[in-house]
Amino acid sequence: MRRRCVDLIDSLRSLGVEKDLALPAIAVIGDQSSRKSLMLEGVALPRGSDRKVMNTLNQQYEEKVRPCIDLIDSLRSLRVEKDLSLPAIAVIGDQSSGKSSVLEALSGVALPRGSGIVTRCPLELKMKRRREGEEWYGKISYQDCEKEIEDPADVDKKIREAQDEMAGVGVGISDDLISLEIASPDVPDLTLIDLPSIARVAVKGQPENIGDQIKRLIQKFIKRQETISLVVVPCNVDIATTEALKMAQEVDPDGERTLVILTKPDLVDKGTEEAVVDIVHNKVIHLKKGYMIVRCRGQKDITDKVSLTEAIEREKAFFSDHLHFQTLYDEGHATVPKLAEKLTLTLVHHIKTSLPRLEEQIEEKLEQTQAELERYGPGPPSDDTERRVLLICKVTAFTQDAISLTTGEELKCGDQVRREFGKWNAHLDHSEKNLNKRIEREVEEYEEKYRGRELLGFINYKTFEVMIKERIKHLEEPAVLRLKDIQDVVRKVFIQLAHSSFIGFPKLIKTAEAKIEAIMKQKESTAEAMLRTQFKMELFASSQDWTYSSSLSERKREEEEKEDKCKGTNFHKESSIVYSMDNHATLQELMLHFKSYYKFVSQHLAHQIPLLIRYHILQESAIQLQSEMLQMLQEKLKLELILSEDCDLRRKRVALQSRLKRLMMARRYLVEF
Repeated sequence: MRRRCVDLIDSLRSLGVEKDLALPAIAVIGDQSSRKSLMLEGVALPRGSDRKVMNTLNQQYEEKVRPCIDLIDSLRSLRVEKDLSLPAIAVIGDQSSGKSSVLEALSGVALPRGSGIVTRCPLELKMKRRREGEEWYGKISYQDCEKEIEDPADVDKKIREAQDEMAGVGVGISDDLISLEIASPDVPDLTLIDLPSIARVAVKGQPENIGDQIKRLIQKFIKRQETISLVVVPCNVDIATTEALKMAQEVDPDGERTLVILTKPDLVDKGTEEAVVDIVHNKVIHLKKGYMIVRCRGQKDITDKVSLTEAIEREKAFFSDHLHFQTLYDEGHATVPKLAEKLTLTLVHHIKTSLPRLEEQIEEKLEQTQAELERYGPGPPSDDTERRVLLICKVTAFTQDAISLTTGEELKCGDQVRREFGKWNAHLDHSEKNLNKRIEREVEEYEEKYRGRELLGFINYKTFEVMIKERIKHLEEPAVLRLKDIQDVVRKVFIQLAHSSFIGFPKLIKTAEAKIEAIMKQKESTAEAMLRTQFKMELFASSQDWTYSSSLSERKREEEEKEDKCKGTNFHKESSIVYSMDNHATLQELMLHFKSYYKFVSQHLAHQIPLLIRYHILQESAIQLQSEMLQMLQEKLKLELILSEDCDLRRKRVALQSRLKRLMMARRYLVEF
């Protein structure tokens, strides 16, 4: 609890809050030689005028600051930013804003300069302060390449080579990150991400939309809530019109995570100095993180080979002696060293406040990644025995599911097949109901055409037989259509089952699909032949006497009840309706026999056709598929080929495994922090 309280006040003080309100503190005072420095021996403050206070303060400062920055650098080196956003300071600016000069002054090394777009890839600039006397160290990393840099003068060249390799030789840009690590006693503990300068007009060799490409890349970084935008703006331009500041304000309208650096104060027109002072004092465009002003090496200084150390001294003299800017120097708003201090404290505070949310994000991503990996499975084993076991398990499960689908145990297939059979029954019912509309006219036509020497009132069997055959014939093609529709349903269900059962194994899916297609084609052909044979048998127009008698009696009762209902009478009629020897009575008797037999045939077909289809298309297809799939297990030479995994799936699994590994490592870093 005590540590948290102290850290809270330290963080508030690092933000410069004491300018606005008083913070709790203990002030140590005393006369000369009072040995008050002995009271602070525990924190190693210097005693005596010959020791520099800053050296010891830097040591304590390093103990608090370096671990925070190292933590985020370690997470970024794991490429955790592929999965979540990390606290960062992104440097943006228009072309010729002095951005490269600021970074050079902070890092102590010459970065790529020139006209047009020089920074063509995001550059992560990791600066680590070393103790006095330790040697300079440099390292550049990009993609899978990592190179140490022995001479600071080689940094420019190495960055250009990396950019050419990642973005191509020329003026193209890339989203891929280049990481430059510099360790030296002359640099602050700070990590910045330098982004390409904003270009308005494409020059020779650049795509016409280069400006849009750069803005998209910048927005990718600065729109993240974890990113602080460090906007570089020259003093000699209207700050309100700079594109970089506009972009920062679009994603951070309240100015909570935007810090502006004003450059080139020596180029300010006479009489406009106070306007610059007002900007730095936050009176023009208010930003909660405020403004800093620096004077870095210009092109003339570089030509004259003015060292960075000498440039820092000249900058200090410029501000401390300037009539208008001296107040900014006294307030700590000016010079590169003050900028470095502010940036470091800002970044550390930003990291500390972001850590709880970062831990939550890592846990969420870990859970999602583990769930995705479970869906993709472990992939095929390399051992032949294990491969065979895997294949047996998958094929057995698939064939068992196929059998279940065809027996109706799985609703996915059963419901669709029942709906198709329902359509067949509906067609039979509809056909029977429409029979009355045409039957009388057709019976009269057939009676005139086929009646022989029979006396009036006798039923002509030939008329009955011809008409019933024609009606049954009309049912054949609809039955074949139902067969093909059901075959298509079963085929699709089997193929869907193969895709879900063998996910990730395209060769196995393709093998199963080929077998399904061949089997279904064969069974459809067999079933259709059997179905057409069934209709040929139905054309015999024959029945057992007792069966037909029962059907005829039932039909007579229905007709009598219908007639009684129409007349409104309930008296009982004789069993026969043929009383008069006129044509109408004969016609009625013929229609009665026709309807009775047609209903008998419809009931028979309503049961027989689904039974035939179910046997051949469902049961026989599933049994043969099971047999052929299990037989495939005996083909040893095809084992490795059949179990070859889908390339995309393998890449996704590898990517997920890689993500899981780096997230686990990131969580460990946070736990150990």
